Amino acid sequence: MVPWLNQNIEFPPVETALASPNGLLAAGGDLMPQRLLAAYRQGIFPWYSPGDPILWWSPDPRMLLIPEELKISRSLAKTLRNRDYSIRFDSSFAAVMEACSAPRPGQSGTWINPDMRIAYETLHRMGYAHSVETWIGEELAGGLYGIAIGRAFFGESMFSCERDASKIALVALAQQLRSLDFGLIDCQMHTSHLASMGARDFPRKQFSDLLRELVDFPCTLGSWASASTVLDLPTHSRHSCPN
Repeated sequence: MVPWLNQNIEFPPVETALASPNGLLAAGGDLMPQRLLAAYRQGIFPWYSPGDPILWWSPDPRMLLIPEELKISRSLAKTLRNRDYSIRFDSSFAAVMEACSAPRPGQSGTWINPDMRIAYETLHRMGYAHSVETWIGEELAGGLYGIAIGRAFFGESMFSCERDASKIALVALAQQLRSLDFGLIDCQMHTSHLASMGARDFPRKQFSDLLRELVDFPCTLGSWASASTVLDLPTHSRHSCPN
C-alpha cells in the first residue's frame, strides 16, 4: 500500500518507495509551498496525471548533472558561438511553464496541470523557483524551470521551439550554478538527451547523502534576473564532446 498523506507535511522515508513503479512513495496531500519545499529537500517530487491524486516520487537511480561535468558537443558549441540568441533569467517564468505544459509529440496530455502551474508560480514569487530562457529576437525559443534550495537545483521541465534552444538554457543554468557554488542539478529521470550533456545516474542513497550536504546551505531567495546573460564558452577539452 502506498501511504496517503494527510495535513501533516511529513513524508515516509525515501527508502520505502516502491521498486515498481520505480520511486512511487506516497499519494495525496497538497501542493502548498511548505509541503513542496519539504519534499524537494528530501529528494521527493510530485508527478501525476489529470484526474489522479497527487503522487510523490523518489526514483532509484536518480539522474543528476554536476554543473562542472556539463558536456557540450561540437555542434552545440558552434550554435553557442553564433550568438544569434539571448539568455534571460526569471523574465517570463509563467510563459516557460506554459510552454513546458504543451503536450509533446505522441502525448495527449500533460502533467503540468493548472494546479501545478499555480503552485510553482507561487514558489517563483517566493524566490525559490527560477526560469532560464533562450530568446531569438523577441521570441521565446526554449527554456527550463526548477527549484533552488541551498546549493541544489531541482530541474522540473524544459522545452524547445528551435534547434538547441533548451540546451542553450541548460548551459546557461550550469554557468549560473557554478558561479553560486551549487553542487548538483537534479534531472529526476534518465533521458538520453541529458546523458549526452553529462548527466549520469546516482544510486538513491548517494543522491540523498549529497542532498543533505547541499540543502542546508543558506538559501539566497529572490530573482535571478540580474544574472550574467553572456555565456562563457568552454575551451577546455573536458567540457566538450563529439556530435
